[in-house]
Amino acid sequence: MQDRPTVQELLAAVRGFLDDDVIPGLEGRRRFHALVASNVLAIVGRELATEETALVDEWQALSRLLGHPAGEPPARLDALRAAVRAASEELAERIRRGDADGEPFASAVRAHAREVVREKLRVANPRYLGG
Repeated sequence: MQDRPTVQELLAAVRGFLDDDVIPGLEGRRRFHALVASNVLAIVGRELATEETALVDEWQALSRLLGHPAGEPPARLDALRAAVRAASEELAERIRRGDADGEPFASAVRAHAREVVREKLRVANPRYLGG
């Protein structure tokens, strides 16, 4: 593990190079692909900056929604990702079974889905959230 430059600093440096030095000199398809690459770097930077916190928040929300006992989220990031994926699959199965057809679970599922989409937009393209 390196102290400096950090992953965030490396991403910012490459993105700055693309935005300031490369993209202005390009046209057409190459310009488009360079813009896409710059945007991907921005998405990766936002994801890395907040992934663990966002996963813990989603894991806690899914645990409450599914009625799982309160507890500590998995400590390792890969285990946390797997736990969120498993809980999301469980929620999807409950929706398919019709559990979300009636209240109050239906309202709770809609609220959870809205929050998950907001978080995904915050990472993918915060401008879509407005303001």
